[in-house]
Amino acid sequence: MSLSNSALKGLIVGEMTAQGIEVAGDHAWAEKLATAVANAVVAHITASAQVTVSGGSSAGTYKVA
Repeated sequence: MSLSNSALKGLIVGEMTAQGIEVAGDHAWAEKLATAVANAVVAHITASAQVTVSGGSSAGTYKVA
């Protein structure tokens, strides 16, 4: 499964809603906050993560893309 900024944002907004945070309205910042958090998490994971394949012809360590 690939990482998705928009899918992660949806999960964050859903959790915020479940916790009682107002996500709509003129002064609500939840959507912007969720977007910022999702973008940062995906950027960090894709920049830092590695996968190790321990056997076969593809053995080695690979960067997550």
